[in-house]
Amino acid sequence: MAHYIAIIEDAGPDHAVGVWFPDLPGCISGGDDIDEALENAPEALQLYAQELIADGRPLPQARTLTELKADPEVADDLRNYMVALIELPSRAHAAE
Repeated sequence: MAHYIAIIEDAGPDHAVGVWFPDLPGCISGGDDIDEALENAPEALQLYAQELIADGRPLPQARTLTELKADPEVADDLRNYMVALIELPSRAHAAE
């Protein structure tokens, strides 16, 4: 099973919670609160993977947290926001 690190941006109770994946440009999700955002994240991964596969493109390799921390484009976000490990649903793998 592939797992991708997600960055969770919570701007407070009056704003939606955003989720994005550093290894999957353009793959975003969200929710009204953190629980909903995390619940929606696997579906975003699945839809992203299905679109790549339909276009004949490979799914990017997931990096480890250590590798992401070494990436200057991501390091500040990792320090400033919550992170979660999100599993790509197995039905998305079946399409590969």
